[in-house]
Amino acid sequence: MKQKSVLIVFTGGTISMTQDPETRALRPASMEEFKQLVPELNAPDIHVDMLSFSPLIDSSDVNPEIWKRLAEIVYNNYTKYDGFVILHGTDTMAFSASALSFMLEDLNKPVVFTGSQLPVGVRRSDAKENLLTAIEIATAQDEDGDAIVPEVGIFFEDRFFRGNRTTKKSAERFAAFNSYNYEPLAEAGVHIRYYPGRVHYNDKHKPLRLRTRINENVAILKLFPGISEQVVRAILNIPGLRAVVLETYGAGNAPSDKWLFDALKEAIDRGIIIVNKTQCFVGAVEMGRYETSLNLLSAGVISGYDITTEALVTKLMYLLGENEDHPEVVKVLLQRPLCGEMTID
Repeated sequence: MKQKSVLIVFTGGTISMTQDPETRALRPASMEEFKQLVPELNAPDIHVDMLSFSPLIDSSDVNPEIWKRLAEIVYNNYTKYDGFVILHGTDTMAFSASALSFMLEDLNKPVVFTGSQLPVGVRRSDAKENLLTAIEIATAQDEDGDAIVPEVGIFFEDRFFRGNRTTKKSAERFAAFNSYNYEPLAEAGVHIRYYPGRVHYNDKHKPLRLRTRINENVAILKLFPGISEQVVRAILNIPGLRAVVLETYGAGNAPSDKWLFDALKEAIDRGIIIVNKTQCFVGAVEMGRYETSLNLLSAGVISGYDITTEALVTKLMYLLGENEDHPEVVKVLLQRPLCGEMTID
């Protein structure tokens, strides 16, 4: 039987840290130290290669250039490995996983993001189990040799979620992530249970396409009781702004003040795309269900359905970059699931 292979990409984050034996302070672990701490990486059934960012980065410093770099690593090594595992800090992991889901068009191999809440060299660390299970998922194949979960996803604690459906929910618990509007693609216990009916499969005969053009001129406008016209207009008048994620209440509701309607309508008339995203973790935008969302519809605000903020921000950047001079195409594609990032009834 052909030996499976996986490429592990170290970007940084807690999982890449270890405790200095003398000072007890946390510091980045070298590749050799990491291998010593996780000797299972040398098991003969899976060939493991490692590639590390230099220097390693904190996930708070992740930006679209990092997304491009990660997407290019997967693309350039795509034929060499059965799957990919990306070690990443937890704070922006959902943004990075969402971005890569759009950048890697027609993906047919697993790209598994994982990390840990405690460093790999610390007693009780969750790093080893997360990493080893991520490798198992990244190399899992059916009887025909095809990947069981050929998606960009996040594995943490005991669940593998679609990356563009996932949000960080806890800064303390080992189960740091959740996918509130979509069931996990796999669950790990004594055995790993896969759910193929939930997986997004691309045409396996199509080659992988790399899409890394990004437009970062996107803002988030979160509504709250008492938000002022000055604040709203300040955001909507940012020079070069192309799109806004409008975080609303409940099923997509907003204050009925005329000034808010006027400000949104004026921005949309200037060509700014505004997408309605509920502040709730569970549920979807249903514009027109309540009278307080009718103003948004009338102004030309687009529904974001049940998409996460992380996926919506990265989808906007991706679509604006790939369709720089075609805003109408962007509006159409925003209302279509491209890689399982939202559900449209």
